[in-house]
Amino acid sequence: RVQVFYSAVATFCMPSDQSGVGGMCREIIRAMLSWQGDPPHYDCVYVAKGGMETEGFCSLMVGRVHLFFSCVHVRHNYSCALVDWFMPVADEPDRLTGMWIMAPEVDDSGHCVQCVISLDSVVHGAHFIGVYGGDFIPVDLRFSDSLDAFKAYYVNKYIDHHANMLVF
Repeated sequence: RVQVFYSAVATFCMPSDQSGVGGMCREIIRAMLSWQGDPPHYDCVYVAKGGMETEGFCSLMVGRVHLFFSCVHVRHNYSCALVDWFMPVADEPDRLTGMWIMAPEVDDSGHCVQCVISLDSVVHGAHFIGVYGGDFIPVDLRFSDSLDAFKAYYVNKYIDHHANMLVF
């Protein structure tokens, strides 16, 4: 039996931020086709790489969630997400901004590489800013199209304290 969900709650501990009980924080990560007639909303997430001994951004992968689902196999419930992967365009952050630049990972036919991951590997929500260079952003660009409108994106480590602590 498979069940589909349109959001997930990430709960994590940030001892340096005492705004929650004992440093506990939560955020909602969404993967929605539509909400009350509005356009789709697909959030990005940081995903822990398994078995890595490194810290910071090098210990993470970044994906865009398209679907949350759970399934039962041999009486065990598996909570999963279907994600499109983004890959760093360089081995270090951009010198001007201090942010990593990512681009969608595509296969030989130009399609985004997708993967099913365990929700246990999701660390935190991620925020992207399009790399638009010297061109103007179209006036009619909707927020729901922003993750498809650019060829590369800055991973915004300045969006909040938690992201800054993760992506150093």
